[in-house]
Amino acid sequence: MRAIPSALQAKLNSGVTTLARCWVVTRCDGVTMGFTDHDADLTVAGTLCRAGAGLTSSEATARLGLQVDGAEIAGALADESLAEADLAAGHYDAADVAVYLVDWSEPSLYVLLSKGVLGEVRREGGAFTAELRSLSHRLNEESGRLYTATCSADLGDARCGIDLDNPAHHGIGTLSAIAGSAAFRASELDAFADGAFTGGKLTFLSGANATFAVEVKRHRRDADGVLIELWQQTPEPLAVGAAFRVNAGCDKRVATCHDRFGNTVNFRGFPHIPGNDFVISYPVPGGQGPEAG
Repeated sequence: MRAIPSALQAKLNSGVTTLARCWVVTRCDGVTMGFTDHDADLTVAGTLCRAGAGLTSSEATARLGLQVDGAEIAGALADESLAEADLAAGHYDAADVAVYLVDWSEPSLYVLLSKGVLGEVRREGGAFTAELRSLSHRLNEESGRLYTATCSADLGDARCGIDLDNPAHHGIGTLSAIAGSAAFRASELDAFADGAFTGGKLTFLSGANATFAVEVKRHRRDADGVLIELWQQTPEPLAVGAAFRVNAGCDKRVATCHDRFGNTVNFRGFPHIPGNDFVISYPVPGGQGPEAG
């Protein structure tokens, strides 16, 4: 049950209200920003909520049970509020959002309406629309360990144990030529085998995309040198001369763990678990054929 300040409740009961909504967004990197649909800035719960974004909200849905409630907010992209580059770089992905109902004539009177996270963000021209998901969405997240043939650890984490700072497992390179909106030729990676960085993480060290990290879709060597393709476009156009670091990739198969990394002792999968073909197999007279069991 919400605790509504008595002074605010009195104004609600009067029938004549001066209400506005405020959104306080806390990004995953710890940066906190505030926005409001009022026509002037408001300070709520110690956070300055800016009015310049022209923010509006849709109708919010609330359901009984554990279904995920949702709403949307829409506004303008501006450097002093939500910058397009920050959205493209993923700084607002899964950011925490607190929604307040505020008396704009007396901002100290407010009530917390809901908490949630930012979901899908759509951009069009100079505007954006962001999906708000209730906290019950966390019930849809994977929890615990799954029995799969492939490894459940991420290369380089504590369960894997591989040291990605080892020069054998990462490379420092430079963009030497642009091969597409999400592909480029790289120098200084000639010592690494074909496919060594497929599935690995690439982080830009300089240029307009500095600090941006993205997964490598494909790494291959051909007659023209080293080609790296990314799974998504970078926030800013790729530019020759930008430096990057790329970590080795892993397809999470036991053969790769053994042959490439010599790390079978830390393999976190079940390579001998029966698959669907075993489940639907049946015995064949004489024990011949793939169905024999």
